[in-house]
Amino acid sequence: MKERGLKTKEVKSLFTFFLTALLGATVNFVTQIIYRKYFNFDTSVLLGYLTATVISFLPTKNYAFSAKGTGNMGREMIKFLVIALVAWGVQVGMAVATLRWVANPYFSSLLLFWREKISHVVGMGFSFLANYFGHKLLTFRSTGMYDKFKARSHRHTE
Repeated sequence: MKERGLKTKEVKSLFTFFLTALLGATVNFVTQIIYRKYFNFDTSVLLGYLTATVISFLPTKNYAFSAKGTGNMGREMIKFLVIALVAWGVQVGMAVATLRWVANPYFSSLLLFWREKISHVVGMGFSFLANYFGHKLLTFRSTGMYDKFKARSHRHTE
Protein backbone atom coordinates (compact mmCIF):
# COMPACT_ATOMS: atom_id res chain seq x y z
CA MET A 1 0.00 0.00 0.00
CA LYS A 2 2.91 2.33 0.75
CA GLU A 3 4.17 1.84 -2.82
CA ARG A 4 0.82 2.98 -4.20
CA GLY A 5 0.96 6.17 -2.09
CA LEU A 6 4.45 6.84 -3.41
CA LYS A 7 3.27 6.49 -7.01
CA THR A 8 0.31 8.80 -6.33
CA LYS A 9 2.70 11.36 -4.83
CA GLU A 10 4.98 11.07 -7.90
CA VAL A 11 2.06 11.55 -10.30
CA LYS A 12 0.79 14.53 -8.28
CA SER A 13 4.30 16.06 -8.28
CA LEU A 14 4.64 15.59 -12.04
CA PHE A 15 1.17 17.03 -12.68
CA THR A 16 1.79 20.05 -10.46
CA PHE A 17 5.16 20.60 -12.13
CA PHE A 18 3.38 20.35 -15.48
CA LEU A 19 1.00 23.14 -14.43
CA THR A 20 3.84 25.42 -13.30
CA ALA A 21 5.75 24.50 -16.46
CA LEU A 22 2.66 25.44 -18.46
CA LEU A 23 2.87 28.92 -16.95
CA GLY A 24 6.56 29.08 -17.87
CA ALA A 25 5.91 27.66 -21.32
CA THR A 26 3.21 30.25 -21.99
CA VAL A 27 5.52 33.06 -20.93
CA ASN A 28 8.33 31.49 -22.98
CA PHE A 29 6.20 31.05 -26.10
CA VAL A 30 4.60 34.50 -26.06
CA THR A 31 7.76 36.43 -25.22
CA GLN A 32 9.74 34.51 -27.85
CA ILE A 33 7.31 35.78 -30.49
CA ILE A 34 7.78 39.33 -29.21
CA TYR A 35 11.58 38.99 -29.03
CA ARG A 36 11.61 37.51 -32.55
CA LYS A 37 10.56 40.89 -33.93
CA TYR A 38 13.89 42.31 -32.73
CA PHE A 39 16.29 39.35 -32.72
CA ASN A 40 17.09 36.22 -34.74
CA PHE A 41 15.40 32.88 -33.94
CA ASP A 42 18.18 31.49 -31.72
CA THR A 43 18.42 34.65 -29.61
CA SER A 44 14.65 35.01 -29.31
CA VAL A 45 14.39 31.40 -28.02
CA LEU A 46 17.08 32.18 -25.44
CA LEU A 47 15.42 35.39 -24.26
CA GLY A 48 11.98 33.77 -24.05
CA TYR A 49 13.44 30.95 -21.99
CA LEU A 50 15.27 33.29 -19.62
CA THR A 51 12.13 35.37 -19.09
CA ALA A 52 10.13 32.25 -18.25
CA THR A 53 12.84 30.97 -15.90
CA VAL A 54 12.74 34.10 -13.78
CA ILE A 55 8.94 34.14 -13.64
CA SER A 56 8.56 30.42 -12.85
CA PHE A 57 11.04 30.01 -9.95
CA LEU A 58 8.65 30.73 -7.07
CA PRO A 59 5.65 28.79 -8.43
CA THR A 60 7.93 25.82 -9.11
CA LYS A 61 9.49 25.98 -5.64
CA ASN A 62 6.28 26.56 -3.71
CA TYR A 63 3.76 24.46 -5.60
CA ALA A 64 5.40 21.88 -7.82
CA PHE A 65 7.92 20.68 -5.25
CA SER A 66 6.28 21.93 -2.04
CA ALA A 67 9.57 23.49 -0.90
CA LYS A 68 8.07 26.67 0.55
CA GLY A 69 9.59 26.49 4.04
CA THR A 70 12.96 24.88 3.40
CA GLY A 71 15.04 27.89 4.40
CA ASN A 72 17.34 27.14 1.46
CA MET A 73 16.16 29.87 -0.93
CA GLY A 74 19.67 30.99 -1.93
CA ARG A 75 20.95 27.48 -2.63
CA GLU A 76 17.74 26.57 -4.43
CA MET A 77 17.98 29.65 -6.63
CA ILE A 78 21.55 28.75 -7.64
CA LYS A 79 20.65 25.11 -8.32
CA PHE A 80 17.49 26.25 -10.15
CA LEU A 81 19.60 28.50 -12.36
CA VAL A 82 22.15 25.73 -13.10
CA ILE A 83 19.40 23.27 -14.04
CA ALA A 84 17.64 25.99 -16.04
CA LEU A 85 20.85 26.69 -17.98
CA VAL A 86 21.26 23.00 -18.82
CA ALA A 87 17.60 22.77 -19.84
CA TRP A 88 17.97 25.98 -21.83
CA GLY A 89 20.81 24.37 -23.77
CA VAL A 90 18.55 21.39 -24.40
CA GLN A 91 15.71 23.66 -25.54
CA VAL A 92 17.74 25.84 -27.86
CA GLY A 93 19.68 22.88 -29.23
CA MET A 94 16.56 20.85 -29.94
CA ALA A 95 14.62 23.84 -31.34
CA VAL A 96 17.44 24.83 -33.69
CA ALA A 97 18.11 21.21 -34.69
CA THR A 98 14.41 20.59 -35.36
CA LEU A 99 14.15 23.75 -37.44
CA ARG A 100 17.29 23.05 -39.47
CA TRP A 101 17.08 19.28 -39.90
CA VAL A 102 13.36 18.51 -39.79
CA ALA A 103 11.05 21.51 -40.26
CA ASN A 104 12.94 23.33 -43.01
CA PRO A 105 13.79 20.32 -45.20
CA TYR A 106 10.58 18.30 -44.71
CA PHE A 107 7.97 21.02 -44.17
CA SER A 108 9.25 23.80 -46.40
CA SER A 109 5.71 24.45 -47.67
CA LEU A 110 4.74 25.79 -44.22
CA LEU A 111 5.40 29.44 -43.49
CA LEU A 112 8.69 30.05 -41.67
CA PHE A 113 6.70 31.39 -38.69
CA TRP A 114 4.99 27.99 -38.22
CA ARG A 115 8.18 25.98 -38.77
CA GLU A 116 9.83 28.11 -36.08
CA LYS A 117 6.88 27.74 -33.67
CA ILE A 118 6.72 23.96 -34.09
CA SER A 119 10.49 23.70 -33.64
CA HIS A 120 10.30 25.90 -30.56
CA VAL A 121 7.59 23.68 -29.03
CA VAL A 122 9.70 20.56 -29.69
CA GLY A 123 12.59 22.21 -27.87
CA MET A 124 10.27 23.20 -25.02
CA GLY A 125 9.16 19.58 -24.65
CA PHE A 126 12.71 18.32 -24.24
CA SER A 127 13.46 21.21 -21.89
CA PHE A 128 10.44 20.26 -19.77
CA LEU A 129 11.90 16.81 -19.19
CA ALA A 130 15.37 18.17 -18.39
CA ASN A 131 13.89 20.70 -15.95
CA TYR A 132 11.59 18.24 -14.20
CA PHE A 133 14.21 15.62 -13.53
CA GLY A 134 16.91 18.17 -12.73
CA HIS A 135 14.76 20.03 -10.21
CA LYS A 136 13.35 16.83 -8.75
CA LEU A 137 16.75 15.21 -8.28
CA LEU A 138 18.81 18.28 -7.38
CA THR A 139 17.20 21.69 -6.92
CA PHE A 140 14.49 21.04 -4.35
CA ARG A 141 16.05 18.02 -2.71
CA SER A 142 18.63 18.11 0.01
CA THR A 143 21.61 16.20 -1.36
CA GLY A 144 23.84 16.98 1.60
CA MET A 145 26.58 18.25 -0.70
CA TYR A 146 26.30 21.83 0.59
CA ASP A 147 26.61 20.71 4.20
CA LYS A 148 29.64 18.54 3.38
CA PHE A 149 31.27 21.41 1.48
CA LYS A 150 30.52 23.84 4.31
CA ALA A 151 31.93 21.44 6.93
CA ARG A 152 35.06 20.84 4.86
CA SER A 153 35.71 24.55 4.26
CA HIS A 154 35.04 25.26 7.95
CA ARG A 155 37.66 22.66 8.97
CA HIS A 156 40.25 24.29 6.71
CA THR A 157 39.72 27.72 8.27
CA GLU A 158 40.29 26.49 11.84
